[in-house]
Amino acid sequence: MLLPTLRRSLIAAALGLGLSAPAMAAEREILNSSYDIARELFSAINPEFSAHWQAEEAEEIAIQQSHGGSSAQARAILQGLRADVVTYNQVTDVQVLADAGLVAEDWQEQLPNNASPYYSTTAFLVRKDNPKGIESWDDLVREDVSMVFPNPNTSGNGRYTYLAALGFAQQQFDGDEEQVHDFMRTFLRNVAVFDTGGRGATTSFIERNRGDVLISFESEVNNIRQEYGREDYEVIVPPVSILAEFPVAVVEPNAERNGNLDLARAYLEYLYSEEAQRQLAGFNYRVHHETVVEEFADQFPETELLTVEEIVGSWEEAMDIHFGSGGLLEQLQRRR
Repeated sequence: MLLPTLRRSLIAAALGLGLSAPAMAAEREILNSSYDIARELFSAINPEFSAHWQAEEAEEIAIQQSHGGSSAQARAILQGLRADVVTYNQVTDVQVLADAGLVAEDWQEQLPNNASPYYSTTAFLVRKDNPKGIESWDDLVREDVSMVFPNPNTSGNGRYTYLAALGFAQQQFDGDEEQVHDFMRTFLRNVAVFDTGGRGATTSFIERNRGDVLISFESEVNNIRQEYGREDYEVIVPPVSILAEFPVAVVEPNAERNGNLDLARAYLEYLYSEEAQRQLAGFNYRVHHETVVEEFADQFPETELLTVEEIVGSWEEAMDIHFGSGGLLEQLQRRR
């Protein structure tokens, strides 16, 4: 019989997932399954939680990370990856686990803010001095502008981008379906590269010099600018964008089988603490803790955040109507 750690590692390797193992043995360990651009975030949070747990419970623990597109991560759990918790960037990727009986049916009610301890929106990264004068979504349908963002078929990040553009177009054209579809058709035609995930899109824009605009989460584009040079890039937060929630949940059958149910719950609850919220804000995520919100107020420009429900009714409708096989996304991408 394979040991749990070895078994998880083999599954991760087989599925092509990024799995980070702890350097030291511990009494217990949990596995956090997360989206692909959250590696550095949880690499910073995990030691702080470990220290917090040891101070509170006098127990040494270790935390492993598994990263990839959140939909791929959810599928990996369905296929046997024994993650104790999930920290994703799209509600549907948690819901598919709930539908399979791996996450509680009422998971969004078990933690505050719809079980989303932090949130973001969609923003633009442009090169020094913003040479194309990009300010909002309508600038992205000009003939002289090309974009890079993750493929909505494979990436929650990409779906948020598509829905944010759709929400803008609905406002711009007062819901006129023909004009909205024309806008979206041009918007999609101006995509230079559709990468499978957020990190791939960053590589295409930064290292391969593709496109005039990288579209990703506000947190990600700010982190990219910090990493690659504040003088070389600018972040543009459009006046209208989308509320991107980052849902979390305990994978209860796994956590219980691993003997980690109490630890898994405490780990997710810790993300709401003032200390963790400050770390999240430091990684350019918007948070809910009032003290931290006030402390970081100057860091986050005001913008109108449309919800998925306001744009398309629900995530279920978004997946069925827009992102399913033969859906509206696929139809709009066909050349007329």
